[in-house]
Amino acid sequence: MQKVLISRDTKAWQMQVWVSFLIAAFLCGVGLAYLPGKDLDRAFMIMGYMFCLSAAFVLAKFVRDNEKARQGGRAGDTSMFKLVVWGGFFLAMALTGWGLLRMEVNETYKAYLGVSWLYLITCTFTLAKTLRDAHEADLAEAIEGARE
Repeated sequence: MQKVLISRDTKAWQMQVWVSFLIAAFLCGVGLAYLPGKDLDRAFMIMGYMFCLSAAFVLAKFVRDNEKARQGGRAGDTSMFKLVVWGGFFLAMALTGWGLLRMEVNETYKAYLGVSWLYLITCTFTLAKTLRDAHEADLAEAIEGARE
């Protein structure tokens, strides 16, 4: 019986991904906590950031699941669900960007919030991939262990 090689991310990579995500979340949190202006603007931006964050995780899972289905010769999600996932992500990004642009705060502050927001989204995709890779490696090890 041939042993299956199971690929795992290094501990250093996993730590880098988690640290990057936590730094991004911290920078966004600081920016939102000290956001000058109206409480309504702050509440809108917090909701927008959370909407973007959850939409990015859902999109990452959706893309990965559909790629796995395609590789396995199975049908992926329905076109309506695809519309919901992609539409939700773009709507979250567009509304948050619109809210950021329309706020009456210093341009430097807008730039800080914008960069930290985009950093958070990119870190979210990387974290989602890393978590999914670890999950798939765990499943592969369990299957391999059951075969032995």
